Amino acid sequence: MHTRILMTLSALLLGAIGLAFTFLPQEVLGLHGTVPDNATVLLLQMAGALYLGFALLNWSARGVLIGGIYARPVAAGNFFHFVIVSVTLVKAAISFAAVPLIISAAVFTGFAVWFGLVLFRPPA
Repeated sequence: MHTRILMTLSALLLGAIGLAFTFLPQEVLGLHGTVPDNATVLLLQMAGALYLGFALLNWSARGVLIGGIYARPVAAGNFFHFVIVSVTLVKAAISFAAVPLIISAAVFTGFAVWFGLVLFRPPA
């Protein structure tokens, strides 16, 4: 497994999402057709902080041996995050049949599978 590539790509993705959610919450909500109210903006900014934290974790751990018992909490946290977001996005994509949701679901599902392989297989 090329965990350095996985960790770098996931850090960049989560960092980009985190920056957008933290500093452009009204614009992100507007793109999705949601009227930005104070509570929703606050929740999106809080989610952005979480995404930035995860991005920093992944960026910091990109050179670490990950897989099997090595860095298992990092792999497990990423795996569960990407699986839960994937399920949520797939459900939304089926309900709304929107192309951006389908693309997002595919990206997050790809990361979920990749982190699942890293988590449940011994390192290469």
